[in-house]
Amino acid sequence: METSDPARFLQLEMARLTDENRDLKDELQVLRSSVRALSTLQEIIQRITSTTDVLVLLDDLLASAVAVVGASDGSLLLLDEDTDELVFAVVHGEARERLSGYRLPPGKGIAGWVAANKRPLFLTNVRTDPRFYPKIDEAFGFHTRSLAAVPLVDGDRVLGALEAITKNYDREFTDVDQDLLMIVGHLASVALSRAEAYGEEAEEAAKA
Repeated sequence: METSDPARFLQLEMARLTDENRDLKDELQVLRSSVRALSTLQEIIQRITSTTDVLVLLDDLLASAVAVVGASDGSLLLLDEDTDELVFAVVHGEARERLSGYRLPPGKGIAGWVAANKRPLFLTNVRTDPRFYPKIDEAFGFHTRSLAAVPLVDGDRVLGALEAITKNYDREFTDVDQDLLMIVGHLASVALSRAEAYGEEAEEAAKA
């Protein structure tokens, strides 16, 4: 912005630099949180054993996912292979208790689309997208704005989906967020596959 008043110009320039500095600090904070979250997730995978509590594991996985992209809420949904429904296994945010265990009809919602197509989806305004499933917002009093979702897959098998909801500071999800959440999704899939394998081994041992 051009101005003939030097004092006014300096005032505007200082305001601009202050805003930029605040943005950089926010981004640095998110980046540091992302590094810590990925390190934590790696540790989670390393400590999986036959006695691992799967619910605690899923809670840790979701906490890492939410932290890595700087989101306010998140959910980890697992596929019920008998019904093809996605079940909210773990939820972080204001509806943690109420939403846990809720089932999405097959293929419904952003998570349903992501799981069915095995592709990530990042939306700035979910309410303009026809794949959005508003019944959850209506039932639980949400107002979902932005949403990032990635599939959880083990080879060709779909395990579920991971969602991060409404990025902090009213920012939009970025390409970097997508890359980070894809990494978390991959690590989460590895962790779930290992936990499932240990569980099957324990069942076989108990039968022997």
